Amino acid sequence: MTAVDVTSLLEKVPTRLLIGGTWQDATGGETFTVDDPATGKTLLEVADARPTDGAAALNAACAAKTGWAETAPRERAELLRRAFDLVMERRDEFATLMTLEMGKPLSEAQGELNYGADFLRWFSEEAVRIDGGFMRSPDGRGRLLVMRQPVGPCLLITPWNFPLAMATRKIAPALAAGCTMVLKPAAETPLTTLLFAALLQECGLPDGVLNVLPTTQAAEVTGPLLADGRIRKLSFTGSTPVGRRLLAQCSDQVLRTSMELGGNAPFLVFEDADLDAAVEGAVLAKMRNMGEACTAANRIYVARPVSADFSKRLAERLSSLRMGHGLDPQTQVGPLIGAAALDKVSRLVQDAVDKGATVVTGGRREQRDGFFYAPTVLADVPADAQLLDEEVFGPVAPVISFDTEEEGIALANGTEYGLVAYVFTRDLSRALRVTEALEVGMVGLNQGVVSNAAAPFGGVKASGLGREGGAVGIDEYLDTKYVAIAP
Repeated sequence: MTAVDVTSLLEKVPTRLLIGGTWQDATGGETFTVDDPATGKTLLEVADARPTDGAAALNAACAAKTGWAETAPRERAELLRRAFDLVMERRDEFATLMTLEMGKPLSEAQGELNYGADFLRWFSEEAVRIDGGFMRSPDGRGRLLVMRQPVGPCLLITPWNFPLAMATRKIAPALAAGCTMVLKPAAETPLTTLLFAALLQECGLPDGVLNVLPTTQAAEVTGPLLADGRIRKLSFTGSTPVGRRLLAQCSDQVLRTSMELGGNAPFLVFEDADLDAAVEGAVLAKMRNMGEACTAANRIYVARPVSADFSKRLAERLSSLRMGHGLDPQTQVGPLIGAAALDKVSRLVQDAVDKGATVVTGGRREQRDGFFYAPTVLADVPADAQLLDEEVFGPVAPVISFDTEEEGIALANGTEYGLVAYVFTRDLSRALRVTEALEVGMVGLNQGVVSNAAAPFGGVKASGLGREGGAVGIDEYLDTKYVAIAP
């Protein structure tokens, strides 16, 4: 990776609202700061959108709706491909910016860049494959025509933990399908999204197709948009409690929704597993993004005969990880996103310890600038520990023993969440039984990472509705219309 001059990079980042193709100050000139979580220092001040700005953005998206829907699929595809090429060309800048505003190590930021860019390439290929159907009526009287059309203006709400990938995972299929958008990035990490929006303008995206509204008043800005009636779809990635509130709001206008919500992923290790592979898989599933991922392994269930050995090996691996600022190439663990996140992780660990859990390694805040928590392994975690019910969103690995396959499955399914699970076993029959029995939308079988632009990402139960990515990802942005043709 080529070193990037941080000062020059930050000078390139737009800090105003993108509405109708122009960069504008917020109504009243309000701004908020974006800080480096590794140091607490301010990176930039960004325009803070208000409801009037949201209304202007929706007007712009509606004005651009017809023109973009009628744009040839090949033209939409080529724009997405240009965006992919340009992101890859500027990969060092985007990776550095993600590290600065979110805290993840550069190596992980580069991984996110590859993942996020791949949505641009994938949906550039899907844009020209939007199909329909034509058939003779079964009774022979007439013909049946089926076509698929853009759903219309969309509201996209992205989280702070994957600033590029969560934006491209929504923007790319919407563009491919012919939809216009209002995008609200997370207030903690809006910079990558703003820089990406500017890149799309360079690629020739027409004015008003994408409008970007960073804000610290999310509910005040998005509420009127959902109630307006012209927004026809909401795609949201975030917590389940917020998702429930948004679903209630969407019901009034009967909006199409894609909801990628919280997770409480189980990680099952059976006695016949390759323990070396299981430990490495657990490190990936737990420590990616410092554990600040909906796919993070939150509950590690290990067959009793190998539980002690697994806990020891996992603790050795996690305790060897180097913490520091993500821009240091040697850093493997960065900070948490902020003080509230640090307090939550500390509270959940203390609760588990108070109830009888044993700290094998970590279990403490780091005494340094920023919001650092030591990678932690907990053994003997009791069933009533809060961290088994709540999404930890931090570098904490609770290990719980189980005795039978049936018990392991029951423990894994004993949550309202159902996003992803991980299974490690060398028994093919067991692998099939367990993956079929798990109440989740995705399973990592003998691997600790499931994210792939070519695969359908999403969960069941309280983890959400719909799928992003894969061949079905574009369907979320298309309506089906049937035309009955007289004989």
